[in-house]
Amino acid sequence: MSFLKSLPSRSLILFCILVGLGFAMPTWGVFLVTIAFAKGLVALGNVAMMRGGLVSFGQGLYYCTGAYVAGFMAIHLGFSDIFLLCLAGVFVSTIVGAILGPILSTYRGIFFAMLSLAVSMILYGALSKATALGSTDGLTLPGPTFLGFAPEGRALSLHLYIFTVTLVVAAGTLMRMLFDSERGLITLAIKDNELRVEYLGASVRATMSVNFVIAAALGGLGGVIAGLAIGHVDPEYAYWTTSGEFVFVAILAGHFSVGAIFIASVILELVRSFSSLYFPNTWQLALGLFLLLVILLLPDGLGSLMKRWSRATAAFTKKRI
Repeated sequence: MSFLKSLPSRSLILFCILVGLGFAMPTWGVFLVTIAFAKGLVALGNVAMMRGGLVSFGQGLYYCTGAYVAGFMAIHLGFSDIFLLCLAGVFVSTIVGAILGPILSTYRGIFFAMLSLAVSMILYGALSKATALGSTDGLTLPGPTFLGFAPEGRALSLHLYIFTVTLVVAAGTLMRMLFDSERGLITLAIKDNELRVEYLGASVRATMSVNFVIAAALGGLGGVIAGLAIGHVDPEYAYWTTSGEFVFVAILAGHFSVGAIFIASVILELVRSFSSLYFPNTWQLALGLFLLLVILLLPDGLGSLMKRWSRATAAFTKKRI
């Protein structure tokens, strides 16, 4: 309980630190972290399902849905306000998740993974043939506005970064509270033994459906931010390799720490960017070796390392007292 009471103050401190880092980083660093945080939001939703034993290879569906909703509204309807675009992207993604959630959440293991992947690939195929939405070329998005303010250049990058940091801190705080709540503990129990959870009176299907919808909303939000930051959306947002990235981030982070998810996402973006820069022909190999190394050394993810460090710090402080 004391941790939950201190959570808002910790989140505020973290927000101030991240905003300060934004002003200190070069423009390319601001862009990279913005993209990494956007993908981290999608991976956060993936972790919410993985805590219940479900691994989704179809989060690209909601990532792509949010991005295309923002692109369509910006180009065809003339809306540019980032708050409105985010609300629309999250709303549509949530509706899609609410439709698919009760259906897919009845499956487990490889069946759930393959079905979620299949639905995402259906969207990829449909968008690739949709000439009204740019087909395989996608859509080019104009720069967003912030309640009427239209920054340009580095100012735009900084405003988008601060906006993303605000969403990340808020979403991370809420998801940490959810993970530590009764519903979050039920999700962990479902992973261990679904039958006993049902005997205790909790609905496994309802719990996993809610987690599925939350993951869809976070996926749509991440897609909107990534689309606006890059300035372009295309069907690759729904491709299986994109969904695989979110699974990689979730595996790297583990389910012990929310912050570890965004750290893992930043690390993955850094490794991929520098690998493609210095090893342009073999960057996939370098990335694969990095992932293999982390999985071998930290099978429970980066979050387990942070959890051990937190326990050691608490024990040291208690010993000194």
